[in-house]
This record gives sequence, structure tokens and C-alpha cells, in this order.
Amino acid sequence: MCNTCGCNITPGNRPLVMAEKPKNGVTTVSVLQNLLSQNNHQAEHNRAHFDAQKVLVINLMSSPGSGKTTILEKTIESLIPSQKIFVIEGDQQSERDAERIEKSGAPAIQINTGTGCHLDANMVHQALKKLELTNNSILFVENVGNLVCPALFDLGELKRVVVISVTEGDDKPLKYPYMFRSSHLCIINKTDLLPYVDFNPEAVMKYARQLNADLEFVHMSAKTGQGINDWLNWIIRNSK
Repeated sequence: MCNTCGCNITPGNRPLVMAEKPKNGVTTVSVLQNLLSQNNHQAEHNRAHFDAQKVLVINLMSSPGSGKTTILEKTIESLIPSQKIFVIEGDQQSERDAERIEKSGAPAIQINTGTGCHLDANMVHQALKKLELTNNSILFVENVGNLVCPALFDLGELKRVVVISVTEGDDKPLKYPYMFRSSHLCIINKTDLLPYVDFNPEAVMKYARQLNADLEFVHMSAKTGQGINDWLNWIIRNSK
């Protein structure tokens, strides 16, 4: 998280970032601690709101291109007849993903972060003012494609899901440990491409479980539908 990429400058924390100029690294650390502290305070406020309405909130995170939006489209199409679903979409620019989600049948709010590479709790709080959640519903937060900063910011969610596609390296847990350490479920997506790529699902699970022994896994192809029922069952199990 740094001033160079702009990921720590959002409407909710801009006064903190601008209040101090880095001095030999000391102020930078102080600002980071203050930002995370303020974010955590807002996240607890969000969580209390979700708990009061019995809303299951799932923070969906991955690197770009893993298939998060396609997974959400398939999920909505499967659950929408019996379950009220809402979605918050995070991207640096464009409304494309929110438009795709709404075509699937769920209300969606798009958050454009500009230079920011993650969503934070204040952004989610502002989006909630427009979504009008209903009791006993499910809220999916599709975070900005990034395996680093989204893992640091609590949004008030109940569950964290990391998606990794077989077109990525199977050493992702070793390179981005905090993401896998802080997640509850790992979806290994695009399994229909396994015959054509050099990717070892067993290696991913081995590396990830060295970091997080309780991490669950779903093997999925959002394109073909393989593994979708395992994912849906996980959602239903955690919504009770």
C-alpha cells in the first residue's frame, strides 16, 4: 500500500494521507497504521449492519482475469429464484461488470477506484446507501483484481473467497501468502483448461494448506458448470 500507486488515497481516508508527509519512513508507517485502524472501525460498523439484517457477505478476491464475474453470473442465475442477491463491483474503471451482473438478475453497484487497487470499508459503506439490502439476503463484493492490498482491508464481510484460475501459476499461495492465509475458501477455476496448461491443483492445495490448514477448496469450471454445485452448497451452508 503506497502513495505511488495511489491505493491508500480514497475518499474515506484522504485527510489522513494528506495530513502528514513521509519522514524517513516513520510517518509512512504511522499513516498505514492509522488507515488500517480507521478502516477496521468502519468495517465493524458495516458488520454490525449486516448482522442486524442477517446478510451473508462474501468478499470475492483474485488476480485479474480469474473469472470472478463469470462465477457470479452463474451463481446468480442458480440462486436468484429462491435467494435475494446483491452485488458490489470493484474496478479501477468502467461499468462493465455491474452491467453484466444486472443482466443476470441481481442489483449491482459499481465502485470505480481510479488509481486504487482495492476496495475499503468506507467504499462499501457508501455503496450500501444505494443498494437497500433486504433481510436474509446475500451480498457479494467483487473486489478489484489484485492479490495483495484487498487481503489487508476488512470490509465487514463474513467470508473471504480467493479465486485462482489454472491459467495462473500453481505457486500463487507461496507468492501471496496473506491472501490465502486470510481466506475461508479457494476456488480453483477454469479446470476445463487443465489438459492444456502446466498447472498442478494438488500443489496449490499443498502450499495453501501450509499457510491455512482450515482453507476449503472448490474445483470449478464456470464455463462448463463443473463444480458449481459444490460452490452453491458452500454458500447455502454458510448462509444458515
